[in-house]
Amino acid sequence: MSALTGKRHWRRPLLVAVIAPVALIAALLIFFRFATPASTLMLYRWALSEPVDRRYVPMEGIDQSLALAVIVSEDARFCQHWGVDWSALWEVLDEEGRPKRGASTITMQTAKNLFLWHGRSYLRKALEIPLALALDLAWPKRRTLEVYLNIAEWGPGVFGVEAAAQRYFSRPASGLTARQSALLATALPNPNLRNPARPTRRHDRLARLVAERMQSADGLDRCL
Repeated sequence: MSALTGKRHWRRPLLVAVIAPVALIAALLIFFRFATPASTLMLYRWALSEPVDRRYVPMEGIDQSLALAVIVSEDARFCQHWGVDWSALWEVLDEEGRPKRGASTITMQTAKNLFLWHGRSYLRKALEIPLALALDLAWPKRRTLEVYLNIAEWGPGVFGVEAAAQRYFSRPASGLTARQSALLATALPNPNLRNPARPTRRHDRLARLVAERMQSADGLDRCL
């Protein structure tokens, strides 16, 4: 076997190994642009025969206050960036280039929930960023937020805002008040410990702060 033939022999499987995942992600992005998706955490729970409570609703079935509360709480520049808020990302890096806290946008969290695993790691973040850029290119902002609100975890086995609204407030997502929306939005960073129906003092304080910001947040949700 010549050296040229040997190089061709290993280049082909290498190209397949690179192109196949990219093609799969592209196909899934197009598919999920219209189909009802499930998060990797939901699939994991189903695989373990653990309960999953999720009732998908379109944006028309979600009170506008909840969408605004999540943007205010999670990603105030959601309507401005292209999937990654680079300015926020650089701000949270220390002098050695290590992240001190999270800087994930709603788009990045949607990409993570759809395609990746939970838990902090440099590898996951390295994959999350290009996925978020691709997702923002393939989907309109309204679709991104709709999917995020329908696959986000709001407690063990509770996925999506409709299931959360019914579980914690015994009402549909379309009937949430601004106060309830703020409580739900501020529960997202730690849904297993923050109960929107019985908030701790710190959780209640965060919700009040978000509710105050919502009153002067004109234009933050203009892309919806």
